[in-house]
Amino acid sequence: MAQTLADHADLTEDLTPAQREALAANWADAVRALSPRGLDNWIKGAVALHRMGRGVDIAVVWIETVPQLARDLGEDIVPDLAQSCLGFASRTSGGVIERIIATAPVAAKRLGDADLFRSYLQLLNQLLGQAPRGLRPMLDKLEDLLAVLTLGGLRRWASWGAQAHRSNFEELARYFALESDESRAMVQKERKGTLFVDIHRRIGMYLRALWGRDFLMRPTAGDFETREGARPFIADFFLHLPDAYDDWNGQPGVDLYRAAAAHAAAHVMSTTERQDADPLNALQQACVGLFEDARVEALAIARFPRLRDLWRRFHTSQQDGIGAVFDAVALALLDPGAPCEEPHARWARDAFAAIDLNDPAAIRALGLELAERLRGQPFSPWRDGQSAPYRDDNRYLWEVEEADWETAAFLPDQQVRKYVSVSEMVNEVEVETAGDDAQEIWVSATEFFDDDGISFNEKEGKEPTAPPRPYDEFDYQIQMNRPAWATVLEKRPRLGDPAKVDQILAENRKLIARMRHLLEAMQPQGVQRIRKLEEGDDLDLNAALEALTDIRMGRQPDPRVMLRTVRKTRDIAVMALLDLSESTNDPAAGQDQTVLDLTRSATVLLAEAIHTVGDAFALHGFCSDGRHNVFYQRYKDFDQKWDEMPKARLAGMQGQLSTRMGAAIRHAGYHLGQVSAAKKLMLVLTDGAPADIDVRDPQYLRQDARAAVQEVARNGVIPFCLTLDPRADSYVSQIFGPRNYLILDNVERLPERLPQLYTGLTR
Repeated sequence: MAQTLADHADLTEDLTPAQREALAANWADAVRALSPRGLDNWIKGAVALHRMGRGVDIAVVWIETVPQLARDLGEDIVPDLAQSCLGFASRTSGGVIERIIATAPVAAKRLGDADLFRSYLQLLNQLLGQAPRGLRPMLDKLEDLLAVLTLGGLRRWASWGAQAHRSNFEELARYFALESDESRAMVQKERKGTLFVDIHRRIGMYLRALWGRDFLMRPTAGDFETREGARPFIADFFLHLPDAYDDWNGQPGVDLYRAAAAHAAAHVMSTTERQDADPLNALQQACVGLFEDARVEALAIARFPRLRDLWRRFHTSQQDGIGAVFDAVALALLDPGAPCEEPHARWARDAFAAIDLNDPAAIRALGLELAERLRGQPFSPWRDGQSAPYRDDNRYLWEVEEADWETAAFLPDQQVRKYVSVSEMVNEVEVETAGDDAQEIWVSATEFFDDDGISFNEKEGKEPTAPPRPYDEFDYQIQMNRPAWATVLEKRPRLGDPAKVDQILAENRKLIARMRHLLEAMQPQGVQRIRKLEEGDDLDLNAALEALTDIRMGRQPDPRVMLRTVRKTRDIAVMALLDLSESTNDPAAGQDQTVLDLTRSATVLLAEAIHTVGDAFALHGFCSDGRHNVFYQRYKDFDQKWDEMPKARLAGMQGQLSTRMGAAIRHAGYHLGQVSAAKKLMLVLTDGAPADIDVRDPQYLRQDARAAVQEVARNGVIPFCLTLDPRADSYVSQIFGPRNYLILDNVERLPERLPQLYTGLTR
């Protein structure tokens, strides 16, 4: 039975006559666009906006706008828009909220996706905090702006104007109204070649002509800071394509859209079963994906030979290292007639020609064999990959085990960690069968010593660790901190042979002696007399005698005959924070040693030199396995002696897992905050960009690390980064600032440069 407006009389009784007339006039359109639940949300939204008390017209505009918005984006967007408008009420006028609702169909039509529209609402929320006076003029020009800008471009354009004119309200209004020259220049700078919203119908018809079926497509704008690295992907039955493509090496953006859509559709048509990704490492997955890309393209080319010409245009490699190998293999598999000088590519071409393209096991075997051939070469899944811009990220190929949240209710209750006294611990009955499922874990608040003076923990137990410590994490897409998002777990370092550290010291005696000399001479200590003062604590006899001589000889005396005694002492605390991710196990370029070996040598030399000077210092390291497992190890604390125990810990340190740098920097800042010192220095030693297994967007962790650096700097800590990544210019200055980093091109000089760097920073 069809609903009528009378069925909602209990909701509409609070509305004004004009608002009820608008409901009646738009009821027929709303019934066609909305389900019964959607109709209920539509009316409830109108009532809520009316009760907000910001004028009658807001609810009327809502009533007239929502049916069209639901047709473009679906009715699930209606509650989100209502909630956002209600949240805006405390920060802006009713007229601005009315314009937001009135222009919502414009944004919906140009963005073409519900998730992008939600991101657009987040952008409006940010602008209300940064430049509220610019929101109304921007909304008046929204159709012109979105006709040439993506959502990411609009965000960058608006952020630039908000920062540049935050104290000049007149220029701010002119900028957002597109009246100033710089505003129009920024629009031209952010303007993209081809927008998805303009050509998605043509691409849909192109795919239907090829495969005889429709494909669901949607735009994605996950890269608000840069368009570099944006790749298509397939998920949830949708082909996700970037919201804009620039022309690429002379090839039009629309052709790049055709190539990307055709490749993704070939995956959907030819991939019959997904492969298990758990047993494979990142290099193996990349190699198997490389052959899978070639397989689906070969099957598509067998039906439509001209597709090879389309895809071939985008295979131009400008990479080096393992990325160049991937590009050569991709080209050899796509076009067997192309010149091929790379040996791995020649092998791949011959092996690929001999297999059955409908056999997934054969493709997997070829990929694993290529990974075996490339084993030992430096590889990063974020940096090294295919450069062909139309190919997707191959997530559609892999079957990844996901958590079953339906059974979450059956998980055991969270353990309670209780700190008790020694007497309570002794008198409690021991439960030998207690394990990870124990309801309570008892920890002695103090060390418990045996008769021989050695603690039981040192004899047979585990050293107590600090409780898990949560930290906020900055999400650059919403420009807000995610509360308690990352968890730092302090772990007991593994002990190694201290003789390994002694050997490092023995091999570098001359370097240590030179560094001691530099460190001892860089700042004088003890009592100093500052002479030639007009006012001071005592009379400078030499200056007084010279002045008396001048008086007797009839010359003008120098009045600076006093001196002051000043006690100079060094008050510096230094934290060396070491990146101990899996990549540190790779051999250094042109070296027999690994990056971890060089890091250990540099840290030992730095510690020995600082110990000689007498500054307080700590040596900590970190790695991560997702946001809830940021592992933090303390090799030496500020109040601990530089003796056999820290040396044994450094000898046993190992590289593993990933690099969630922001949480580690915040935790290191916490430890520095417990130290009383006039100057606090945090020296971060890393070999690559922040990355973790649960984050796909490379900008996310970089922006979080940047926010973490700013947080510790506000607390009086001087952060500095020494990176071993020769390609770090693109991100390290963004994280640490233009002057607070050093890229070490010659890795062999790391043990020498790290102490020298310390000398300069603490001068």
